[in-house]
Amino acid sequence: MCTTSDPFRPAKRVAGQKQDVWTIVNEAATASPVQPIINMGQGFFGYNPPKYVLDAAKEALDRVDCNQYSLTKGRPRLKKAIADAYSPFFGKQLNPDTEVTITTGANEGCLSAFMGFVEPGDEVLVFEPFFDQYISNIEMAGGTIKYVPLQPPKHGAERTSSAADWTLNMELFEKAVTPKTRMIVLNTPHNPIGKIFSKEELQTIGDVCVKNNVIILSDEVYDRLYYVPFTRIGSLSPDIASLTLTVGSAGKNFYATGWRVGWLIGPENLIKYVAAAHTRICYSSPSPLQEAAAVGFERADEVGFWEESKREMQGKMKRFCEVFDELGLPYSDPEGGYFVLVNMSRVQLPADYDFPPQVAERPRDFRLSWFLIMELGVAAIPPTEFYTNANAHLASDYLRFAVCKDDDVLEGAKDRLRGLKRWMK
Repeated sequence: MCTTSDPFRPAKRVAGQKQDVWTIVNEAATASPVQPIINMGQGFFGYNPPKYVLDAAKEALDRVDCNQYSLTKGRPRLKKAIADAYSPFFGKQLNPDTEVTITTGANEGCLSAFMGFVEPGDEVLVFEPFFDQYISNIEMAGGTIKYVPLQPPKHGAERTSSAADWTLNMELFEKAVTPKTRMIVLNTPHNPIGKIFSKEELQTIGDVCVKNNVIILSDEVYDRLYYVPFTRIGSLSPDIASLTLTVGSAGKNFYATGWRVGWLIGPENLIKYVAAAHTRICYSSPSPLQEAAAVGFERADEVGFWEESKREMQGKMKRFCEVFDELGLPYSDPEGGYFVLVNMSRVQLPADYDFPPQVAERPRDFRLSWFLIMELGVAAIPPTEFYTNANAHLASDYLRFAVCKDDDVLEGAKDRLRGLKRWMK
């Protein structure tokens, strides 16, 4: 029997949330007088997966077994394909039955990891900026979040610099780890910065986690898009590997973010509890798309897909960033992934511009985002959404752009962005 006076009162875990960035950007896009909007904000691809992967999905739909539930830990063919693809990176043969589990996208994989290990009172350490879903997922599990910010480049408002120049203060990081720390969340290549944590940085992070017996959740969904040497923290030593859960995504690998096929790789004593949580969250993941992802891995090297994908994305990044070089707007040159952070401190917003209250009360980057949508018809994401209020000032002059779009879309966005000259100082 319900004892509250309001039977429709929402649970605290979903109540009282401020309007999220995606809703604000979509509202601006709908209201903008400049149409059609060129969406450079959200990280969905503007083109299809490779033909051989699409063909595999279509063929799977004709098979009875691929239209029914898969095993909760994933289809054996996909687990084997992942184990075969990733074993060389970890320097050992992965057991597909015990060291790989399939999830309904990487996001649900992260949620399953939190649900499998985090209880009320446990602390989870997150670096800022963060993928926003980490926060709600940790809170759903009852965890307490502690934040350590990455420091932006000292001269980020003056000149373009490498995404590597966003640095982690290792002393602050180690001080943030307490006896209550259950897990840390690492993201490399990083969204939204594009930073790839160096081997030395990862070694220090790993050593601290080993010293304090802290689980490492390493979100590596952009792992095939690296433009500098890329190290996986789980490959550094047996001690670090014993604490590491590595997260992957078929959606990011094969241009299919709507497929919702992800996975975790790790030691059996960790994977089994991730799989147990996954079973209770959604039981199993889309069968035909798992089968197609398996073919994606099986044939990727044969058709040269990984190198082609990396080369094409790096080319898109260079092509798009030409407009910022032209305008004199500095950016963090990405080491991996498909996002770029651009410093807009030189853009002067009109003092009397009419921003809606839900935008006016947020940091400057929200106003920048709204302004670009309304005046130029280009959507970009304000990165302070990925910060706590205390550290939002670190990114309030930046906007995040996604370059995983067709080349004609990139060129159209560049043409419109040249209109910023009118408001630049």
